[in-house]
Amino acid sequence: MSIRSQLLKGILDGCILAVIAEESVYGYELSRKLQQVGLSDVSEGTIYPVLLRLQKNGMIEGEMRPSDSGPNRKYYDITKQGEEALEMIQEEWRILVDPVNKLLQRGRINERETDD
Repeated sequence: MSIRSQLLKGILDGCILAVIAEESVYGYELSRKLQQVGLSDVSEGTIYPVLLRLQKNGMIEGEMRPSDSGPNRKYYDITKQGEEALEMIQEEWRILVDPVNKLLQRGRINERETDD
């Protein structure tokens, strides 16, 4: 498993909750939205187990709705518990991202200084 895949696995719940918080979506549509923001590594096969787990944990709800083209689709909506979890994930991400960026950028700067 690549480093990118491992990092994404750790934050995927938050990414999925963030998309669902914006609007009701079904699995394939969710996959497309994640890909549109640059998360091209996220396949439908990765998304559905996460959706099932989030639903089981009460963070999202699924509802079958008619489709304009083809069979009914299961749309997902965020719950109050999911909104609270998303807020916590967003806060934890803010706490982590700045120090991690500083460390990684510092490593890059030190590397350049030794090359000169």
